[in-house]
Amino acid sequence: MKVQILLLSLLFSVAAFAQTSDKPDLTLTGKLDGKDNQTYRLVPFDVPAGVDRITVDFAYTGRDEKTTIDLGLLGPGGFKNNAFRGWSGGNKSRFTVSATDATPSYLPGPIAPGRWNLLLGIPNIREKAHADYTAKVYFSRNGKIPDLLDEPLRAEAGWYRGDLHMHGAHSDGACTPQSGKGKKVPCPLFLTAQTAAERGLDFIALSDHNTVSQANAVRELQPYFDRLLLLPGRELTTFTGHANLLGNWVPLDFRVGSADVPDWNTLLRNAEKFGGFVSINHPIRLSGEICMGCGWTAKPEVDLRLVQAIEVVNTNDADTAISGIPFWQAQLDKGYRLTAIGGSDDHNAKQWHESQGVVGIGTPTTVVHAKNLSQRGVLDALRAGHVYVDVFGSKDRHLELTAKGQGFDAEMGDEVKIAKDGKADFLLKVTNVADGSVEIIVDGKVAPMIDQPKIAGTSQVFAFAWASDGGRHTLRANVRNADGKLVLIGNPIYVNRTGTAAKP
Repeated sequence: MKVQILLLSLLFSVAAFAQTSDKPDLTLTGKLDGKDNQTYRLVPFDVPAGVDRITVDFAYTGRDEKTTIDLGLLGPGGFKNNAFRGWSGGNKSRFTVSATDATPSYLPGPIAPGRWNLLLGIPNIREKAHADYTAKVYFSRNGKIPDLLDEPLRAEAGWYRGDLHMHGAHSDGACTPQSGKGKKVPCPLFLTAQTAAERGLDFIALSDHNTVSQANAVRELQPYFDRLLLLPGRELTTFTGHANLLGNWVPLDFRVGSADVPDWNTLLRNAEKFGGFVSINHPIRLSGEICMGCGWTAKPEVDLRLVQAIEVVNTNDADTAISGIPFWQAQLDKGYRLTAIGGSDDHNAKQWHESQGVVGIGTPTTVVHAKNLSQRGVLDALRAGHVYVDVFGSKDRHLELTAKGQGFDAEMGDEVKIAKDGKADFLLKVTNVADGSVEIIVDGKVAPMIDQPKIAGTSQVFAFAWASDGGRHTLRANVRNADGKLVLIGNPIYVNRTGTAAKP
């Protein structure tokens, strides 16, 4: 019992800390005494139109006197209107409900405007005891997830490794059943998360085709996977291209070519309303009966200011004719700022084990320099371009490109301003690619910036100076292994790019 009280106390402390980052829309308070023993109480609150998520943080006093308050939720009309939304008793002090997902013990479903009620059950309060309760209620709109539901799994800044493209039972992901015999079955999301954890990844995006049905499973799994961040996502799959949308669980009409979504620009503008992060996937794939829409053939031409990233490596295609790298570089040359990322496009959570680690979840790995391991932290890093791609998904290969000069200290993804005849000092740090070599790519072409590009040891730093002509440029780095295969792809540092067609 003492252990339970200690754990509950810790849970309330965490909740109180989280609340400092979000102001509740409503604060409901009340008092209980001995007359309330073994009774139920409704605590009403009104939900306005336009709310798509309700989150509740609940706390009460009197635990030292054995007071216990259980917790549930009723929608408009309550039990008579079949609007029971869940009962967690005393096992949770915080819960959330939305159309797509809910905290285990609660039911997802539409958030109807009107009178809702917290349902309190009081199994025990002593005859002369008194207790106060407080419920902080948060209303979310347009798919925004409140900060207290996005607490960092790790608070420190650092390089975090993940996979941004995979499929499971909620689309066409399949694997052998428990017996290992017979035809493949829809592969459970738990196996996807478990394999990613075994690979040592820090985050994954669950990107099933056009659906967000996986959201409720993610809500259940995330507390267990306390070292693996499960990012909201889906692959927008159309007849003229595929793109991942990360960052929210809002259902979105994906029917490009229909009356409601005539083209990709309409779809992308709709996604932008919800603050989503969009990457064009495998843009150079052939599109046809074998893989309809896999190549990027969008017409009319897409406004790439509505896109944030390009999947430059899909599975193991980095050194092939269908790599997305040339497509990405062409957009950089046009002035767009688009983050290069990678995705395994895994459809079988067991594949990494069955292939003995050659392909599968985490191959390739997208590595981000983030302020913390949270949804906001990872997505902010992706938007900023503080990213490199580990082509074969190693656990320890590393790449950093930085630049210093008058008035700036930049990393990959940053923009610097260098006047004509001004100079910048660049440092390229490479780890665990012994006997490989580095390439400096200026405006899409390998430039002889480093006299000795061979990597001599486990960790090496290359320094070079760059003189500006006052024009607009991109500088980035590739790393190849001893066999000449591309193993690390860095994002650019942008020089004098303000005012281009791309979003800053």
